[in-house]
Amino acid sequence: MMTKKKGNKTWKFPKYVFYFFFLCLFLLYLQFGYLSLSKTIYGKNMDAFALTRNTVHKTVKATRGRIFDSNENILALNVSSYTIIAHLEPSKVYMGEFYIKNVDTDAVAEKLAPVLEADVDVLKNLFNHGKENHAYQIELGSAGRGLTELKKEEIEELGIVGIDFIESQKRYYPNGDFASYVIGYAKDTEVEETDDSGNTSTVIEIVGELGIESKFDELLKGKDGYIEYQQDRYGYKISGTKETSVDSEDGYDIYLTIDANIQRFIETAIKDSQNIYHPEWLMITAMDAKTGDILGTSATPSFDPNIRDIINYENPLISQPFEPGSTMKTYTYMCALENGVYDGNELYTSGSYKIGDDIINDWNEGRGWGTITFDKGYEYSSNVGIANLIERHLSRKMLQDCFKKYGFGEKTNIELSREQAGSLRFTYPIEIATAGFGQGITTTAIQQLQALTLISNDGKMLKPHIVNKIINPNTNEIYYERTIEESEQIIKTSTVQKMKELMYNTIHGRDAGSTGYMYDIQGFEIIGKTGTSQIYNSQTGGYLSGSNSYIFSFAGMYPNENPEIIIYAAMKLPTWGGNAGLVSATKSVMESIAKYKNMFEPEVDVVEQNSYYIASYYNKLVTDVVSELQAHNIDVTVIGDGDRVVSQSISEGTRFVAGDHIVLLTNGVGIVMPSMSGWSRKDVIRFFEMCHCHYQIDGYGFVVNQSIPAGTILTDDMTITVTLETKEITTS
Repeated sequence: MMTKKKGNKTWKFPKYVFYFFFLCLFLLYLQFGYLSLSKTIYGKNMDAFALTRNTVHKTVKATRGRIFDSNENILALNVSSYTIIAHLEPSKVYMGEFYIKNVDTDAVAEKLAPVLEADVDVLKNLFNHGKENHAYQIELGSAGRGLTELKKEEIEELGIVGIDFIESQKRYYPNGDFASYVIGYAKDTEVEETDDSGNTSTVIEIVGELGIESKFDELLKGKDGYIEYQQDRYGYKISGTKETSVDSEDGYDIYLTIDANIQRFIETAIKDSQNIYHPEWLMITAMDAKTGDILGTSATPSFDPNIRDIINYENPLISQPFEPGSTMKTYTYMCALENGVYDGNELYTSGSYKIGDDIINDWNEGRGWGTITFDKGYEYSSNVGIANLIERHLSRKMLQDCFKKYGFGEKTNIELSREQAGSLRFTYPIEIATAGFGQGITTTAIQQLQALTLISNDGKMLKPHIVNKIINPNTNEIYYERTIEESEQIIKTSTVQKMKELMYNTIHGRDAGSTGYMYDIQGFEIIGKTGTSQIYNSQTGGYLSGSNSYIFSFAGMYPNENPEIIIYAAMKLPTWGGNAGLVSATKSVMESIAKYKNMFEPEVDVVEQNSYYIASYYNKLVTDVVSELQAHNIDVTVIGDGDRVVSQSISEGTRFVAGDHIVLLTNGVGIVMPSMSGWSRKDVIRFFEMCHCHYQIDGYGFVVNQSIPAGTILTDDMTITVTLETKEITTS
């Protein structure tokens, strides 16, 4: 039998292994080619990666620009601030031979604690925690941040090895609460930055958030520079590699129109009135009548930009529109004059006036002053006069066009952030009439100041400015310099002269209905207009009631013939005293500015020889003050049975003539009713407002009767009625 021969079988395993390794090698070569030849690998740019991997990019921070007043006093600047760090081990950053790990950290903590005013146990725990976690370096908590240059030097004198400092900048305001709403504030803020490779990081920058700091933030912050070079694995610069350096550009310096002396006059006067009368807010601004420069402006409540104890973020000068009240009568009269429909001798019946179902009353509870002229209506601040003037001679369009032409309803574009435009919406007859005396519309203080330049600048309006110039400190070039921006002729010279006459009579008039006499300062030739606007209550849909529930205001300038200074002041809701707080603060500012600028030569006349200048009697003995005043033949009334004077009805520096009258408030109780026979209306109001008594005045002129006899001790439940002899008012 034949057998079949079995053939040789091929072993294929080595071949498969060969193919597998060949494929791996092929794929490896492909990957190598991809890595070698492609500029972008897995979505990442290799050139940029190679550069950044060993590239050190250090930012050179620009210094934020400074803010100055008009006399080049610094109001805002950057100062160095330091954070203390402790090196625990060598690192790229710290290659020193000695570091804190080599010394007794408890001893270091005990040295640092009193200097940093920190808890020594807290510092010890920070050191121990850092060593346990093998940290290269640590910070020493909040106590080790924000250190001043002096504190840094004090720590360096301890001679502790391994201690270092990180320098940063913070914004500092050397005068604290000074022109705060104008300057505003800037603070450290986290900002996202993106580099050339598209990488984002969070950095700390000083960013302006209010006032000039906010408005000019881009100019103030400057441009950061940088240094860029290649480093080795140990953090050292690689020899022979290129180093790129771009210098930083410091922020621009801003010079304001604010005069620090005038600013202090205003702030002092405001704070004094705030402390006595406690209004919701009070503001005063002084403007150069020939340039539009704001010389000083302040308001309460204010704040210190270093600590930012801010109650109200809105600057009352530009960002707080309110119903202006009777100061708008100036522009209603101006409109009638410009339209050729005004006759100052034209008569109307004052008291009250009916428009549809609504009644407009004059401020003296609708009693009025009989039949008077429109000229007298301005002096007496008659609402009924405005209603008659508008209904007889002006239309809604005429009045609205005039107000807009005089700058109301539009921003002035002064160099401050968050300015508001106010509102001039009025349509119906009653709305038109009330708009004419400043109710139902809103304006800002800066608009009032701008409009007043029509009178001070002979019919041409000046744009207000608060920035004088901006300088590039890197080149000393002037980036911006304010110019006097004057409009075309808006009102006629004859209109200006007539308005000056009316405003003069308002301050210097002594008729029974004259409203501005309290602002008169002997020899200053002040002209102006007062305002008393009701405050709308959104909860009830009506206006607040009460003798202090108003916004009191004053818009004026001096001297009359050639005004140099414009003043606008306003006060809301004092707790007592009516407009007394506004009057005293405004007069104090006007007097201080006049003396500072040597605006008036001393007058020597017969009155001067028999006059006496009132001093400040605060905290002086009542007996001494009374003796001194009586020696100059000045009539004195004392409120309370105290031994020291705490307030006086006439402000310091006022010139008194023999026979005049002053009221002194003491630190005691037991107010006795004086004999008011022959007192003027002004003296009566001063007395009752100082003693916080309830009172009613009937008539005008001088006191002829009082409901409570002299010598009676006054109590809170009493209401005293005082009757004045009414003078006959002529209309010729």
